[in-house]
Amino acid sequence: MRHDNGGDLLVAVLRELGIDTVFGIVSVHNLPLVEAVDRELRFVPVRHEASAVNAADAYGRARGSLGCALTSTGTGAGNAAGSLIESLSAGSSVLHVTGQIESAFLGSGRGFIHETKDQLGMLTAVSAHAATVLDTATAGRVLREAARAALGGPGGTGGPGGTGGPASVEWPVDLQYAPQTDDPAVPPHPAAPAPTDGELAAAGALLATARRPLVWAGGGATGARAELSRLLAATGAGLLTSNSGRGTVPEDHEQVIGNFATTPAARALLADADVLVTVGTHFRSNETADYTLRLPPAHIQIDLDAAALGRVYPAAHPLHGDAAPTLTALTRHAAPAEDGWRERVRAVRDDVRAALHDSIGPQAAICDALRAALPREAVVARDVTIPSSSWGNRLLDMYDPRDNVFPRGGGIGQGLGMGIGAALGRPDTPTVVLAGDGGLAVHLGELLTLAQERPRLTLIVFNDGGYGVLRNMQDRHSERRSGVDLVTPDFALLARACGLPYLRIAAEEHAAPVLTEAIASDGPTLVEVDLTALGPMKNPFTPPVRIPGR
Repeated sequence: MRHDNGGDLLVAVLRELGIDTVFGIVSVHNLPLVEAVDRELRFVPVRHEASAVNAADAYGRARGSLGCALTSTGTGAGNAAGSLIESLSAGSSVLHVTGQIESAFLGSGRGFIHETKDQLGMLTAVSAHAATVLDTATAGRVLREAARAALGGPGGTGGPGGTGGPASVEWPVDLQYAPQTDDPAVPPHPAAPAPTDGELAAAGALLATARRPLVWAGGGATGARAELSRLLAATGAGLLTSNSGRGTVPEDHEQVIGNFATTPAARALLADADVLVTVGTHFRSNETADYTLRLPPAHIQIDLDAAALGRVYPAAHPLHGDAAPTLTALTRHAAPAEDGWRERVRAVRDDVRAALHDSIGPQAAICDALRAALPREAVVARDVTIPSSSWGNRLLDMYDPRDNVFPRGGGIGQGLGMGIGAALGRPDTPTVVLAGDGGLAVHLGELLTLAQERPRLTLIVFNDGGYGVLRNMQDRHSERRSGVDLVTPDFALLARACGLPYLRIAAEEHAAPVLTEAIASDGPTLVEVDLTALGPMKNPFTPPVRIPGR
């Protein structure tokens, strides 16, 4: 098949992949690509390349598919690197297509405009896959192979199981302008690994003895929602989750304890459990209290990433395979829990939620109002900020993993870009972004993208005049504050300057009417939460980060 230029080829490949919206910044070194996408699909001109990748990342997460970002070469590709690291940390599916200088000058070191030293090496360091388009006959194959690498494992939706992640393609600009010859054939995906019959039988024999079972689901379980629910029903097990595994089983299910593993009640439950099944989780430091959390030794671990098996906690039965068929095989051996175990699981579920609800003081009114105003299908995108880290990541119920969008790598400032991508990927459902004033300032320019594209998005900015998480750490462990108190804008004037509706929450009784109005809107709204006026949490939040020597 022949295409007039690389942009037309890119559009054809994106249509094959089901992508209708692309995020990026136009440049002299990607102009043919942007022009074709803008003509045939939807091109969203974000204000920073990092936001392009964040938006494409969240577009893919919210749809359970792949997102696409376009950037320029050199500095533009470098600007995208931080967000590619987030996608790499999450294993999320992003096709990042970046420009490159003319092929005749590649590697010459002449200082050609936008040239950078070893751009492919940089992209390789921050991507799961990186490649260069070398000629017009193979560009289509390079793009499709990159997309397949980004989508990853057998479910084809990426995820943190070690099989997906961002895939970057650099494309010299002279080859973008040239006519393309395309063969759409792509070699078949290699077969997924699977545990042996003997390994499954041994793990099943252990599961059959379980009388006080628990399950821990991570991001690698999200493609096995029905299978995980069947295991819970067959065993009566309680379900703990990582942040990435939230919503795999809806969090209003009575056996779902959720992302509360390090709480005292959950620790006690783990201590009394006789078998633990973990599915697609990498036991991140912040979810295991820097690996001090104790797990039962009778541990069955399922993961598509062979390197994850036994890496953090010993596994009596490591099962290398895709979660869905492995859980199906394992559930055949399941036996009901002992009398009273389900009731204890429910009690722990209620206890950890009540304790957190009480500890966040007046912010509980916002959490409650938010869940009441949102329909069951809605995206909640969160930046790294105190409300997100304290209650947004735990107490605000999730019913579908595609609704749970957050920076898994922990980088600040990515929430608004992610929210824009998710909202444009799921235009028929509302999207809410939880951001702090400090994080929002990192990419304040994306307010203009929000105003320009006008998605159905409610941006809730929690304004405490700086970096509240680090302020709390310094107040607790230091004698002075450094770098945490910031000048913040008048958000009402800022919203007005950007042409955005503005609402304010300054008291608990404001939460329900303000959030109901904002979420009911068909377009964007900026909601400021004045934390000084609202009042402090009962217990100041500090992150689960150990300070060496203290």
